[in-house]
Amino acid sequence: MSRIERAGKDFVVDADLVAEAFRLPADTVRALMRDGRLTSRCEAGEGEDAGRWRLSFYHGARVCRFTIDHDGSIRRTTYSGSPRPEKAG
Repeated sequence: MSRIERAGKDFVVDADLVAEAFRLPADTVRALMRDGRLTSRCEAGEGEDAGRWRLSFYHGARVCRFTIDHDGSIRRTTYSGSPRPEKAG
């Protein structure tokens, strides 16, 4: 699987990609999503941004956003909120 793939109207995001963004193990990302402590939102672009989507992931005070094209190619990644924690070890 590539990092982000189309699944009909939706997208499937590789847990490793989100894990890298939040500097967490992929298994922790999956558990946080199951528990509702890491959430996501998908927004379709309009006007000049038609054909692009913004996938946002929220965990605590942190947000990671991927702006992607129709094929799932990542155009931009942004972070906001508390600083990303340093990768352990």
